[in-house]
Amino acid sequence: MEYDIALLPGDGIGNEVVEATIPVLDAASEKFGFEFQTTWYDWGSQRYLQKGEMLPDTAYDQLAEHDAILHGAMGHPDVPDHISSTEGHISIRREFDHYINLRPAILFDSSLTPLKGVETEDVNIVWYRENTEGEYIDVGGRLNRGGSTEIALQSSIYTKEGIRRIAKSAFRDAKTRSKKVTNVTKSNALSHGPVFWDEVVEEVSEEFPDVRLENMYVDAANMHLVQRPEDFDVVLSSNLFGDILTDLTAAIVGGLGMTPSANLNPNNDYPGMFEPVHGSAPDIAGDGIANPLATVLSSGLMFDDFGQSSAAAAIREGVEAQVSDETAPKTPDLGGSAKTRDVVDDLVTRF
Repeated sequence: MEYDIALLPGDGIGNEVVEATIPVLDAASEKFGFEFQTTWYDWGSQRYLQKGEMLPDTAYDQLAEHDAILHGAMGHPDVPDHISSTEGHISIRREFDHYINLRPAILFDSSLTPLKGVETEDVNIVWYRENTEGEYIDVGGRLNRGGSTEIALQSSIYTKEGIRRIAKSAFRDAKTRSKKVTNVTKSNALSHGPVFWDEVVEEVSEEFPDVRLENMYVDAANMHLVQRPEDFDVVLSSNLFGDILTDLTAAIVGGLGMTPSANLNPNNDYPGMFEPVHGSAPDIAGDGIANPLATVLSSGLMFDDFGQSSAAAAIREGVEAQVSDETAPKTPDLGGSAKTRDVVDDLVTRF
């Protein structure tokens, strides 16, 4: 079996972590008997600064020809963030209708968490974040810019099918895990979209009688994730709430350098996009000290999507062994002084 992977490193440390992940792909493919080929796409903020566009007009057609997209990060100090994101990776999510944003948060070693008394077995959370609707649909506008009566309107959109499909994905996964879904909402204060969201999630839950539904307001979830992370397993959320709270769970498991993600549409023949949760980190770009593990773990999610579960498991086991090894190289965000390449070289030896 051979897989065709688009490499979209983007900006800043995105280039470094994507390049560093390739030896891991090589090691996994050699051990588990499959092949892959890659195409490097040099798109992102530098292109925007030169040509006024993050992606070329043909970007979606080119990416659609691949089996998967491994993405680094987008963002540049000279490009407004709302442009680099909405015209970059968010536009790919929309074009390919990547309605599932899968964000696992696994504590590989208790030394990584800032929480007192939390052990590795206490944190294994998988987020199902709705990825194409809600607050990020980009509906709204501004009037009388610069005037004393200037106003801005940002609207959210929820559709029944959009809620149903992400909820069903979460409930299906929960059947294979602890049979519990925590639905993060704010329907006590937002009386239209989140109330509708809760109603549809409740309807979906009736199709899964063996899975318990827990509803939790987003502010309470923010508190309880810190106080008792062991009570969370499969978490379902709208776009904005999931975006914010997955950064919190990233902090719980060691930081953004330890958290992967997958953007998926299992219902259509579009390639998934796999990327670290972290950004382009321009302050350390070029220093060779970026933590590659979030991108490595994202490649594990890519192998899961390919059906190469043994390769995916080997990647996660290798990362767990490395971060638990006091003698192993670690980048500065994990308290070490190693370079990006040192981490990858060590990880490859653990296959």
